[in-house]
Amino acid sequence: MRIDVDGSPLEAEPRPGQCLRTLLREHGATSVKKGCDAGDCGACAVLLDGQPVHSCLVPAVRAADRSVTTAAGLAPGDALHPVQSALAEGFGFQCGFCTPGMSVTASCLGPDDLPDLDRRLKGSLCRCTGYRPIREAIRSSVLGPVRETRAADAGVGRSVVPEAARRIVQGLEPFTFDEVPAGALILRVLGSPHPHARIRAIDTRDARAVPGVVAVYTHDDAPTARYSTARHEQRQDDPDDTRMLDDVVRHIGQRVAAVVAETSAAAERACALIRVEYEVLPAVFDAEEARSPGAPLVHPERTADDRVADASRNVVAALHSGYGGDVDAALATSPVTVSGVWRTGRTTHAQLETHGSAGWLDDDGRLVIRSSTQVPFLTRDELCTLFELPQDRVRVYAPRVGGGFGGKQEMFTEDLVAFAVLRTGRPVAYEYSRADQFLRASLRHPMRVSVTLGADDDGRLTALKLDVLSDTGAYGNHAIGVLFHGCAESVTIYRSPVVRVDAEAVYTHNVPSGAFRGYGLGQVMLGIESALDMLADRVGIDPFEIRRINAVREGDPIRSADGRVEEDLVWGSYGLDQCLDLAQDALARGGDEAPAGWLVGEGMAAAMIATLAPRGHFAQATATVEPDGTFTLRTGTAEFGNGTTTVQRQIASSVLGIGVDRIRLAHADTDAVAYDTGAFASAGITVAGKALHSACLALRDRIVAEAAARAGAAVADCAYTPDGVRTPAGLVPLAALAGLTGSGEERGDHRSLAFNVHAVRVAVDPETGTVRILRNVHAADAGFVMNPAQCRGQIEGGVAQGIGGALYEEVLVEDGRVLNPAFRTYRVPQSADIPDVEIHFADTADDLGPFGAKSMSESPYNPVAPAIGNAISRALGTRPFEQPFTRERVWRLAQGA
Repeated sequence: MRIDVDGSPLEAEPRPGQCLRTLLREHGATSVKKGCDAGDCGACAVLLDGQPVHSCLVPAVRAADRSVTTAAGLAPGDALHPVQSALAEGFGFQCGFCTPGMSVTASCLGPDDLPDLDRRLKGSLCRCTGYRPIREAIRSSVLGPVRETRAADAGVGRSVVPEAARRIVQGLEPFTFDEVPAGALILRVLGSPHPHARIRAIDTRDARAVPGVVAVYTHDDAPTARYSTARHEQRQDDPDDTRMLDDVVRHIGQRVAAVVAETSAAAERACALIRVEYEVLPAVFDAEEARSPGAPLVHPERTADDRVADASRNVVAALHSGYGGDVDAALATSPVTVSGVWRTGRTTHAQLETHGSAGWLDDDGRLVIRSSTQVPFLTRDELCTLFELPQDRVRVYAPRVGGGFGGKQEMFTEDLVAFAVLRTGRPVAYEYSRADQFLRASLRHPMRVSVTLGADDDGRLTALKLDVLSDTGAYGNHAIGVLFHGCAESVTIYRSPVVRVDAEAVYTHNVPSGAFRGYGLGQVMLGIESALDMLADRVGIDPFEIRRINAVREGDPIRSADGRVEEDLVWGSYGLDQCLDLAQDALARGGDEAPAGWLVGEGMAAAMIATLAPRGHFAQATATVEPDGTFTLRTGTAEFGNGTTTVQRQIASSVLGIGVDRIRLAHADTDAVAYDTGAFASAGITVAGKALHSACLALRDRIVAEAAARAGAAVADCAYTPDGVRTPAGLVPLAALAGLTGSGEERGDHRSLAFNVHAVRVAVDPETGTVRILRNVHAADAGFVMNPAQCRGQIEGGVAQGIGGALYEEVLVEDGRVLNPAFRTYRVPQSADIPDVEIHFADTADDLGPFGAKSMSESPYNPVAPAIGNAISRALGTRPFEQPFTRERVWRLAQGA
């Protein structure tokens, strides 16, 4: 069969049932991305005879004798299509995984489509941007020629366009599975049909007999060591409760066996032929029931040595502490008290690039893993522990990662891939399907949050009582950290003289929970911020004012949830007061009008977050002069739309006084730099960026010192310039100083605090339960803003994800079975669902961050859902207590049910 692909002929013979997307990718057209396999996300969009289609839905045979245009072929040569130029110059991407398909779809739009643009984009999902820059880019490209907006000054404080922008919009920036070794074996996993069972026997004979099958692995083959899929700087932060392949399965979809074959078809056929004899065991799905006497035990053999608090009650982690006296007595004597119980559902990260990794042995016999991971070094170290390998025998690296949001701070595929490579000696690739993301990756922890507040008649807090129950699912990855972190800044943002916190994370036989943007704060803040809003109503105080009265202030001791003063948390800066003022003033201004008959309400919420993870977050970086006078930077952080690679170049540009065109950056590769904990907890700027800042300063000093020595002059008589060092004897060019290197290190010993305030005006249709956001405002205390457009994008993306979690997104689980494991039935917000957000920055500069910057990737997400819940409450006169606030739930509230 013949196809014209981007103007070049392709001769191919499709397999029976093969879709166009896989055919194109197998023949090198990797600008066509895989996001869902169901036509729901648009990442695989191409033009078929000039018409946009989702190539995962088109049988390959239907492309015979037709023309296919991918993102890489929208314009001739190195040129960009106008919409691609607009997306690149207008920051219309973050991770960039959706962008090639988005540009293909948008390339067909004209002026008549602009009034209905949201509907035209219905089949194209973006998880990162919040859609505003995409909409603006499309409008600008349709209405006129795109003007390049690249900042002439590439230093910090400028909206410098990412270096990879042109490659991203064309689909030419490689993600994990865009470069897989030729002849790689394909790994597939057989999942458990039971939520809890013991494997009595496995018959793999028929599976091994399938042509093309190389190996079938079961628990009898796998290492016996237990570990955690979660990755932290301190390995002891998570419980050792996971085996690579176990003889006991604890949730539906858990790995039972792994097949390695020459093709995916052979691997999947072999999985279907494996015969397993199960002894079905009792299961528990309710978190409250799980910790009750007589409940089935999920991990009965785990002990405190495995970092499991009380396996006899299914309790992984527990916090029972407080300060200031008897909270019940304080509440009993408080003039005003309010209380409520809030419940949050499960959400999936919905990164468009699924989890996956490819592995092989290099020419020296070293194990190499190419992975979609936020934590290359932590993954390498755990693989070394698991397979008893020295660190210099393992390399892990991450190309551009297609979205993270905490979900890729896990080791979900790399262990099996490494095992198969070491066993077979051949390259192996394992890529999750979209269904796997729901069944086998982690979800956000669902929580039950009970809050009681006491106050005096002026609204000043007298007591705070918090009870949290977190469902970590079948495994405890991140259970401890999410529980403690979720209770920390949620409580300590307010000054209450008496505080009591009782919190437990428990095992159930549900799909595992894990790290998710906000790391527990969003769930607990829903309860705290909603209860504070109830208190404002009771005492007749404006919601903004009651937070001004009770908020922690600069100079206050910063306490943990158990009352200890956090010695590593310092007041590097303070901007909550400004954020409250900015959000309140903006909310008071205009907005969209509500439809007739709809009810209107306003709501707001505040949030505080530490700018680093606790217990250390380390980074080392170097900067080196090259023979051509350019500079090479080496950092360990992964790029997944967080913008760190751009900001790190800007840091070097500012310190070294050069343009970013003279800077090369090697990153996210355990062979490229000494060490980096990873890209989570917003550490790309505040840790890795700070280490790089030190490295560039050190290099500049070395350059001047070396030039002075060569010229026989004093350092004080020499001056650094972007071209070299001016000495009394003349200019010593940079090229003559090639090989000089500066090193920097940051250990994250001290953390600062950042603040966010979100405010909305909503309209609620009592007849349908539909919630429409009429005004959307966010104020952020980000310190000095390194790249305003990128920082705005991070906030917009966090707010959009928050709106999704507040109104639409919920993974439905019944008796341990996920009922909606696809984007078709799980509502990822589309362009029409996300209104533009008006963003304001507090005027602060942090003592700890480089150039005064703070982190601002996770925190915008946290106050969104409570702000929307508060607004719905004021519109209806009755409060929602279960998130998401779906149309069905809001309708029931409106009907008084």
